[in-house]
Amino acid sequence: MLLADLGADVIKIEQVGKGDDTRSWNPPSAPLLPQSSSSNSLPERAHSLPPESAYFLSSNRNKRSITVNFKDPAGLEIVHKLIEQADVLVENYIPGKLAKLGLGWEQCHKINQRLIYASITGYGQTGPYRQHAGYDVIVEGEAGLMHITGEPYPAKPVKVGVAATDVATGLYTHGAIMAALIGRQKTGKGCWIDCNLFETQVAGLANIASNYLIAGQEAQRFGTAHPSVVPYQVFPCKAPDGQAGDDFIMIGAGNDNQFNTLCTLVLPLPSLPSDPRFSTNALRVANRNELINLLEIELRKETKAHWLGKFRAATQAGKGVPHGPINNIKETFEHEQAIARNVTVEIDHPRAGPIKLVAPAVSYNGKKMSVKRHPPWLGEHSDEVLAELGYSAAQVEELRAKGVV
Repeated sequence: MLLADLGADVIKIEQVGKGDDTRSWNPPSAPLLPQSSSSNSLPERAHSLPPESAYFLSSNRNKRSITVNFKDPAGLEIVHKLIEQADVLVENYIPGKLAKLGLGWEQCHKINQRLIYASITGYGQTGPYRQHAGYDVIVEGEAGLMHITGEPYPAKPVKVGVAATDVATGLYTHGAIMAALIGRQKTGKGCWIDCNLFETQVAGLANIASNYLIAGQEAQRFGTAHPSVVPYQVFPCKAPDGQAGDDFIMIGAGNDNQFNTLCTLVLPLPSLPSDPRFSTNALRVANRNELINLLEIELRKETKAHWLGKFRAATQAGKGVPHGPINNIKETFEHEQAIARNVTVEIDHPRAGPIKLVAPAVSYNGKKMSVKRHPPWLGEHSDEVLAELGYSAAQVEELRAKGVV
């Protein structure tokens, strides 16, 4: 999707009749337009498909979809023709599986010496786990992330709320493909990229990994708190009238000046910065529990809105402290910064009508990348792509009748 945002012609090869697994990951799904609407111009096969899942719509903008059974020799020929003219092939099969089907790196490299072949797996192309399937939540546990996510022991470890390891692996692969394209400009040759969830997550441990490798320090779970900086965590506030339970705010006083501002300009606790238990960050870490208890008592006296106002006033006075509300998803998309930065885009989908998507995150020269193509319905571009490869309409219909496309 990121490459498509940048203008690449991305052709998504999907399973005949079923497509990408995420097409069936619902509810929720986008509601279908009635066949009496403009969608009646679609081919009959489009009307027989299930609704478009929100999950699929989230990550397939700007792509074209073609369905091919490449276990059939005629289907394999279609994919080989695509490879002949492709710059990049991205696949996420278990190592060795595509080679058995005639689509491994060596086979594809013979077809196109300039091809960049990017393999995304759970554990990489070598090693004792190479044949294991890759699942985000499993690797979160296996590669250390879940061990440090959640409240302190004896509470259970928890996964991140989205498939963070999957997303990070996609970002690593995107960067690797871009680098390989630059390298090919110099050498004229393609390369094989080996990206996997396990090594991505190990790399993503960042300073936690370094703490262990440099000092032998085993990590612990701190909830939203930071192991080396205090106060740096979520705090409960008084709930607004009529709301059950607490509201929450994140505060990150990363140095002594910010802690002083927190206690004097935001909270009415001016004695804390000079208290011998809390005067430096090292002391605040050593006396974490006592300090957090004092801050929680004060923050529970007023609502989140009250404290956000106090933080804003300190910022306007040139004495900012990192802070932010814990927003739900509705509040996230209603955030004034989200609105100002146009973080969503509305496009027309031929089966679902107007739908909203998260917009590309990067701007160039002050302009967002555009969403030129709606997420495709299954096999939407099969006829179009096959025509580009030289197949006649009659040949396409024959292939469709045989279940090849």
